[in-house]
Amino acid sequence: MEKNNWPEIGEFVVCTVKDVTDFGAYTTLEEYDGKEGFIHISEIKAGWVKYVRDHVREGQKIVCKVLNVDPSRRHIDLSLKDVNEHQKRAKIQEWKSEQKATKWLQFVAEETGTNEEEMQKVAQKLAEHFGSLYSAFEEAAMIGANAFNDVKLKKKLTASIVQIAQNNIKLPYVDIAGYVDLTCILPEGIEVIKSALIAANDIQEENVRVDITYTGAPRYRIKVIAPDYKKAESVLKKAATTAVTTIEQLGGKGEFHRHNDTVKA
Repeated sequence: MEKNNWPEIGEFVVCTVKDVTDFGAYTTLEEYDGKEGFIHISEIKAGWVKYVRDHVREGQKIVCKVLNVDPSRRHIDLSLKDVNEHQKRAKIQEWKSEQKATKWLQFVAEETGTNEEEMQKVAQKLAEHFGSLYSAFEEAAMIGANAFNDVKLKKKLTASIVQIAQNNIKLPYVDIAGYVDLTCILPEGIEVIKSALIAANDIQEENVRVDITYTGAPRYRIKVIAPDYKKAESVLKKAATTAVTTIEQLGGKGEFHRHNDTVKA
């Protein structure tokens, strides 16, 4: 699942120090299939460096900035001194997250019986759409299968990704719920209620998940999971209002219940 292309100038990369010399250090780039990079002694640390080994050692994982790339010579120039602590921590976290996501995708392959070639295509598709593999799993953990509405994946792959994501990623979120009472005495009343629930469930915002369940006639529970309380309340109100408005337009009745209050749309 690793990148087979070359890094871009200015990009931060995770490297393993391969060989330390008097004039610099050779490294392998973890995210680029082990391609080799070189850190000149002048790029090890700001100021004068007497011994390179005082600052890096073989086997050490470091974060470097790409200074120059020459694919024809298979050469990459790197800088260690141009990476601050914040950039280092952020890059290491990103790299570790991608490693986890790659492992999870292997679990998906095993669970669904998907061969390696097809799984590589899936990985590429997810990375292109979401920006990274981990982001794809993160979205799946938050909003479920709806995260893949615009990505053409087999249903078994989507279901497996969602299950693994929700079992492994614990995102900070708030979980609130409200209730709508929906009734319709028309002959097609059941279809009218379904239409209202579908309309409510179509309310979508980034990083928000909406689940609607039947609790007993005529009540339906609307559960919202969101990154913060304000957004959760906003989406809950939108979903409930949409359900009530839709059913009233189609000839039925609806009420929204929240915190022991009743609000008619």
